[in-house]
Amino acid sequence: MKNYIYPILTICFLMLWSSCRKDFEFSASTGNLEFSRDTVYLDTIFTNIGSSTYNLKVYNRSDDDITIPTVRLGLGDASQYRLSVDGLAGKTFENIELLANDSLFIFVETTVDINAVTTTNEEFLYTDQIEFDSGGNLQKVELVTLIKDAVFIFPERDGTTKIVETLTLNIGDTAVETELQGRELFDDELTLTNNKPYVIYGFAAVPSGETLTIDAGARLHFHENSGIIVQSGASIRVNGALSTDPDVLENEVIMEGDRLEPGFSNRPGQWGTIWLLDGSLNNTFNHVTIKNALVGILCDGNATNNKLSISNSQIYNSGSFGILGRNTSITGENVVIHTAGQSALAATFGGSYNFTHCTITNYWQNGPRPLPALLVNNFIINEDETTVVTDLIEANFNNCIIYGNDNPEFLIDEIEDAAVSFNFKFTNCLVRFDDRNDNFTGSNFDFENTALYENVIFNQDPNFKDPENNMLIIGDDSAANGEANTNFSNLVPTDILGVNRTASPDIGAYQHVTFPEEE
Repeated sequence: MKNYIYPILTICFLMLWSSCRKDFEFSASTGNLEFSRDTVYLDTIFTNIGSSTYNLKVYNRSDDDITIPTVRLGLGDASQYRLSVDGLAGKTFENIELLANDSLFIFVETTVDINAVTTTNEEFLYTDQIEFDSGGNLQKVELVTLIKDAVFIFPERDGTTKIVETLTLNIGDTAVETELQGRELFDDELTLTNNKPYVIYGFAAVPSGETLTIDAGARLHFHENSGIIVQSGASIRVNGALSTDPDVLENEVIMEGDRLEPGFSNRPGQWGTIWLLDGSLNNTFNHVTIKNALVGILCDGNATNNKLSISNSQIYNSGSFGILGRNTSITGENVVIHTAGQSALAATFGGSYNFTHCTITNYWQNGPRPLPALLVNNFIINEDETTVVTDLIEANFNNCIIYGNDNPEFLIDEIEDAAVSFNFKFTNCLVRFDDRNDNFTGSNFDFENTALYENVIFNQDPNFKDPENNMLIIGDDSAANGEANTNFSNLVPTDILGVNRTASPDIGAYQHVTFPEEE
């Protein structure tokens, strides 16, 4: 008998409870909804690239349970916005229930094809509305998105197998098949202009014997796992110029990810790298900003030639390295390499490196980092754990700031071998290296040896404006003020902003300024 009593009692209780509840009696809304915002701004996106997801919160402040008869996009099915209401995707919804003093989320996305919109502009505002109810109870929330037109460069995808085209690369005159998605640039893609932004999917490879020229003011945006590869026998020439407006940077060439929302503006590791393969030659970068890559520039081979010349440029927010050189040759003048998950500049596996009036800093804040701002070594460890040692022909740092939020911020890591050379020198540099526990010994850390360290300032404040926000200009109180070697300054007579430095040169890429007083 007891087996039947409990189910009967449970059913009776539920019937009694449900008959007493009034909150399942919903009445139609009367146009008194409240919203978390009156306009949802979906940040700038490129044509045919989906936006992030944005939310709108809808409040029922009344003491009554209500039904919203309709929630819809003003343009209906023609709208290029997408909604999600109560977990359901669509553009029109009916009889949405909302309990008393409760709220619901509406999620909004968009993907807009600029060619489907009547406009001759290269960017335009795409708008619509979310409409709640109708007639006298109608309420609206505006939707606004800035759409930019762009030139897209992407690999082919097989329509049947869906397999994406991959690259066979010329590395040191050897054809190497890879699994990298991408393709070689066509002849009409070897000059990138400032007419429209470029959006690159996969790796765009510069063919052997060709030169990729990038004009002043060009904007390049890279999708995840994308970048540029310069093959053996090819070159890249990035011809940025000094800008008159420091905020617009109208003549700067800017390379960054393809997510334009503010939340992505300083997020490291959004795209791959600019990879200069062994055998590429005469690569030049002037007035370039490279940001948010995994590796800003990866430079391989050609240790005895001037493989890469970079000037008046900034590389920051790199997921691993700002510049990673491997048995290569790099000349840098007025370069800021700032904040990376490992080293800002890694001059590895020997080679030839000359940096003058550069600011090499690391204020990484996304977790621990294993390496200092500057790493110099003469070896590489292969996959089979064998170590190969080679010549460090030269590594000269003249009038440079080498600093960061860790200590020490440079490491000279030599495997001694009588058969190879190891040459380096710091001249008139401001560095962070405080070896209080004598962890670094040997001749490479003999700071009294002027053949290696001449007029070097240790552990004094560089007085950066705001290194956490990539502002590396120095102020009046900087220990770098007036301390540069004039012989090198005369070779680089203006700073990264075009300011003359010959009268009283400061160490680093910038001449100092007077910061405004904080209120």
